[in-house]
Amino acid sequence: MPTNGPALAAGILQLSAQLVDGIQQGLRDRGFHDVRPVHGYAFARLSGAPATASDLAAHLGVTKQAAAQLADHLVTRGYLRREPDPTDRRARLLVLTERGRACTAAADAAADDVVRGWGGRLGAGEVDRLAAAVHALAVPGRLRPAW
Repeated sequence: MPTNGPALAAGILQLSAQLVDGIQQGLRDRGFHDVRPVHGYAFARLSGAPATASDLAAHLGVTKQAAAQLADHLVTRGYLRREPDPTDRRARLLVLTERGRACTAAADAAADDVVRGWGGRLGAGEVDRLAAAVHALAVPGRLRPAW
């Protein structure tokens, strides 16, 4: 089958949407009903290390005010806590709580479920080849929504 750039791009975006939808459903199935996809991108940033709201804003490509509102939402629901930044007395770090780490683990499990489903449709060898191609093409860096 010839590769048509726009058709391939659309297919990749559709696959990405299916992955996000599958993770969201998996989170709901695991009891996390108050989490939206943007929260997952925040958790991806914060699972590596705590960050300030400004760091989170840069990671997500949103304003500092939007990141602060997102953080407030997640703090209120018990996914994050704020701690003093030892390197800047004026700043507060956003840190995943136990609930935040549990949600992140549930999202990882849901992603595994989605990929396993692809294996059921394509076969494990094809999924391994797809994974190798994606890893060869994807530039390491931040994981954020395509606003």
